Amino acid sequence: MITPRFACSQTETAVIVTMYCPSIRASDVEINVDETLFSIHVNPYFLRLNFSNSLLDDEDASASYDAASGNLTVTLTKEVKGQEFKDLDLLAKLLAPRPSEQVLEDPVIEVLDSVDAEGSVDDELAAKTQNLTLEQHEILQAAQNDWQLPQEIPAPLPAIKMTSVCHYGFLNMHSGYFRHVAHTENEVNELGADAEACPPDERRRLRLKHEEDKWDEEHYIADFIEDEYIEELSTWQNPYTTSAGEFQYTEDENMAMLRLPRKEYLSSPQQTHDLYLTLLTLLFSYAYETRSTQHDPTPESAWTLSSLTPAFSALDPPPYCGTSSDSAQFTAAELTATFAASYRRALAFPLYRSFALCEICRMDVAALIARGKRVVTRCLLEMKQILDHHEVYYVYGKIWVDDFCVWCLAYASDDVLKGLGDAVSSLRMEKTAIGWDLAGLETSALRTMERDSDSDDESEDEIERMLPAPL
Repeated sequence: MITPRFACSQTETAVIVTMYCPSIRASDVEINVDETLFSIHVNPYFLRLNFSNSLLDDEDASASYDAASGNLTVTLTKEVKGQEFKDLDLLAKLLAPRPSEQVLEDPVIEVLDSVDAEGSVDDELAAKTQNLTLEQHEILQAAQNDWQLPQEIPAPLPAIKMTSVCHYGFLNMHSGYFRHVAHTENEVNELGADAEACPPDERRRLRLKHEEDKWDEEHYIADFIEDEYIEELSTWQNPYTTSAGEFQYTEDENMAMLRLPRKEYLSSPQQTHDLYLTLLTLLFSYAYETRSTQHDPTPESAWTLSSLTPAFSALDPPPYCGTSSDSAQFTAAELTATFAASYRRALAFPLYRSFALCEICRMDVAALIARGKRVVTRCLLEMKQILDHHEVYYVYGKIWVDDFCVWCLAYASDDVLKGLGDAVSSLRMEKTAIGWDLAGLETSALRTMERDSDSDDESEDEIERMLPAPL
């Protein structure tokens, strides 16, 4: 079945779905409405949408087909007149499956207060019983239960791992993408031929080792001293952080969203929390690439995005320190650890290696994420576009970016994103958090520049003294 191009709009009483279905027989159209779920089938097209509010299948609903334009327009009646249907422009969210009912993880009974009962003979007996040894306690229980000693089934042994394959990617849902990585020109893969079988702790160890090996003090000092181009990149304005007009996806972006996978993501609060942290690392790489090319991607852009993202190059996403289980609360320590991983890569791998540039990119991330999931998804779609057109690095779009686009539109919260943006903006990144002596290198470089300047002045004075006196 083919998913047609479509768009949704609404009035006070109805939701209007317009689909491009050329060369069909209007008499063959099958429409079904089940509360929030709407589906339509006309060979060879099929469309199923899940709206935020309920619809009615009544006599006011209608469908019309314009053979000249190929547009099929369906008008659906709102169950509650005047109710606003949100996110009708988020096509991936409308296409996502209806969320399943999840089992509540928190207890449904909560003890608000407790009062000790007055002491009794039974309480004294219970206190004496607690002082018995384990063996005496079991004998006492047996005497009260017709001398039947307690029997317990031993705890099961740890599960035996029958395969060496380790999962990775979005919510650890993927495997098999690096099975033949040894035969591809994947320059950013830091796990080698064992990428499929490398456990998470080993991935992190290899990532940190590779960063240490690539760290070049001379390169960093050179960019610190000769910083004219760094300053030029730092003053560039990202249009997505400054635009004030009404947001609207382009036709190409809508088509890209129609090609996204249609999955339901059942993530725990801890997993959701970690996804927001991973999103920060993706947006940091995007901000660096966009700023370094001034929003004009080059053939090296896919390499830059992949190299600067720990979840890509080493399959090592956050968290990098202890985190909160609250999906909407982020501590300064975990944010610092998350950005420190991105800073390290930006200071060890790409052409421009500047702590000041990293700080500007972090502020870009804060501005982008505070504007909500629509702008964030636009950035992710641009990342997907760059990666999809690379013959090797497209795999990182498949195991991370595609799922992130869907999750962002259907599950991410604008309120959480705004709060996270404020936290990132107010975060103070210390150079000591990076793990390299950046401050010491900068101080040494400045002292060397001062000595060279003084030496040049003395040389000029000596030359002037050697010149003949004017007549």
